Amino acid sequence: MIWWRGAIAALMLAWQGPVPPETPQPPEPVISVDVNLVLLHASVHDRKGRDVSDLKQSDFMLYEDGVRQDIRLFRHEDAPVTFALIIDHSGSMRTKLPDVTDAARLLGQASNPDDQIFVVNFNDLVFPGLPVDPHSKGPTGIDAAIGRVPAEGRTALYDAIASGLDLVAKGRWAKRVLVVISDGGDNASSHKLTDVTRLAEESSAVIYTIGIFDENDPEANPSVVRRLAGETGGEAFFPEKLGDTAKICDHIARDVRTQYMLGYVSGNRKQEGAFRSIRLVAESPGAGKLHVRTRSGYIASANPR
Repeated sequence: MIWWRGAIAALMLAWQGPVPPETPQPPEPVISVDVNLVLLHASVHDRKGRDVSDLKQSDFMLYEDGVRQDIRLFRHEDAPVTFALIIDHSGSMRTKLPDVTDAARLLGQASNPDDQIFVVNFNDLVFPGLPVDPHSKGPTGIDAAIGRVPAEGRTALYDAIASGLDLVAKGRWAKRVLVVISDGGDNASSHKLTDVTRLAEESSAVIYTIGIFDENDPEANPSVVRRLAGETGGEAFFPEKLGDTAKICDHIARDVRTQYMLGYVSGNRKQEGAFRSIRLVAESPGAGKLHVRTRSGYIASANPR
């Protein structure tokens, strides 16, 4: 989920970086404070779309349901990420998978060396492409993980996204990202769009989507992936050429590595299970109008993931 009880100390520990292999792992911290931490990842750009990387905590104003919040955590560094690559293997992807595999490999290479990367392949069913190893990291094995599943069958897109959200929730790092690459709308899932939307709102994960749709495909539904990306603070891409997928993956890796991380303790008394809206504003003298991209809100839960 997007909020955790007693999570501030744990996240501060996680952001110190990985522990060297020769150093014994410290015991789990004993946390006596019971708080609700909301963690946000934000990208900031100027009028020309350029990254703005020199902002201070005092340059941000954060609101939940219209109420100003005190920012308790503030980071702007290349912190490790738990990545899940969600790759479509339906029959229409057969000729596209080589380009998608190359793009996914480039994304892994452009990411933080300590990132934890999982692959989720899907057609009618969902197939984990890499083992769920809490100590795995980097792009090792991405090619084989994508290539071992044939491109055939239909498109269980919602099931795959649900699986990816569950997978990153079990990952090593608190910063979580899904990159979804698909060429069609869902036609085989047991999950509904409402299920996946709610899971995304309960998660802190940022979702990026790459829709390599055929304009003549009657099942293509770009509004779905655009909505999931927008509501979680990610971006949706619809390349005109398949070859542009690699450039987009490089952009995603750069965006993830340059984001600001902010945390605040919510005092919202709205009942659990209700949606809480978020608005994040940035202002800096001489910077002009700034555009901030982050999630639009979240659903708090009594059973954080």
